[in-house]
Amino acid sequence: MRKAILLYNPQSGQRRKQRAAEVEGALRVFREAGVEASMAETRGAAETGAQARQAIEQGCDTVFACGGDGTIHDVLQALVGSDAALGIIPLGTANSLAHDLGLPLRPEDAARAALKAKHWRIAVGRIEYADLNGQPSSRYFTVAVGIGVDAHLFYKLNPSVKRHLGMTAYCARATWLWLTHPLEKFAVKIGKEDTARHVEVSQLLAVRIRDFGGVLRELAPGASLDRDDLRFVLFRTRSRLAYLQYVVRGLLGAKWSVPGVELVSENRVVCSSMSTLPESRIYVEADGELLGTLPAQITMVSDAVTLLGGE
Repeated sequence: MRKAILLYNPQSGQRRKQRAAEVEGALRVFREAGVEASMAETRGAAETGAQARQAIEQGCDTVFACGGDGTIHDVLQALVGSDAALGIIPLGTANSLAHDLGLPLRPEDAARAALKAKHWRIAVGRIEYADLNGQPSSRYFTVAVGIGVDAHLFYKLNPSVKRHLGMTAYCARATWLWLTHPLEKFAVKIGKEDTARHVEVSQLLAVRIRDFGGVLRELAPGASLDRDDLRFVLFRTRSRLAYLQYVVRGLLGAKWSVPGVELVSENRVVCSSMSTLPESRIYVEADGELLGTLPAQITMVSDAVTLLGGE
C-alpha cells in the first residue's frame, strides 16, 4: 500500500458526530506507516463510485470504505475489474462483511490490521434488476442479495430509523412489518438455461459470506468468499413459523433443516413476478441497500476485486 483514500459515510452508524474523528485516527495510522493517505466524505450512493474511480485515476492503489456494508457496496461498484484494493474501516451498524473477515471494529485497529493484511482476489455477485422507476439496472455485491419480504422491509423502513434507534429497535420494527406482510410467491429459475430448475418461493437469499455476526450469524451454511458460486436460500413456503425456525437455527448455530427451506449452490438464478397487478411489486435489495424490483437475474463475476482480508 503506497497511496490510499479513506471514503467515509458521515451518516453511517449511530455516532455521526464522531465519524470524522474516527477516520482521522485511522488516517494517522496510515501516515505514520509511510502511506500517502487522504480522506473525504462520500457524497451519496450515486456519487461514491465516481469518487472512488477518480481516486484510482489519481494513483490510489487502495480505496477504504469507512462505514457499513452500504458504504462498501457503493465503493465496490468502482473497483470491480480494477487493480486497486478494497479496504474496510468498519463504522456501520451491522458491519457484516467486517465480521466475516474478522476485522477489528475500532477504526485505528482496523487500519493497523490493513497494513499487514493479505491482498485477496475474490469473485463478487452481480444482480440485474428493474430500478424503482422501472428501468434496467445492475449492481455488484459482496455480502448478499435478498428478494422478497426482507427487501420489502427496506422499502418500508427509512434507513434513519436504524441510525437513530439502533439495531435492536430497528429489528423490532422490522419484525412487526414482517408479521403483517403478505408473503407473496414469485418464480425462480435456477442454473443454466438448458438445464434450469423451476421453483416458486416467497423469499430468496443469495449469500456470499459465512458469518454475518450478531443474531444472524451463519445465515447460509456453506457460503464463503473463497468460493466462486453463491449459496442460495430458497423459502419455498409461506409459513412464518418456518422463517422463524430458520432464523433461530442460525442464532443457535444449529444444523437442523427447516421444512420448506432449501439451500442450493449455483452461479445463476432468474427471478420473475407471478402477478400482473402493478401494485404487486417484489422488491430487491443488495448488501442491505434497496435497489428496485423484479425481474432480476443474479450471476457471479470471477476474479473481480482485490480485498484486504485477514492477517
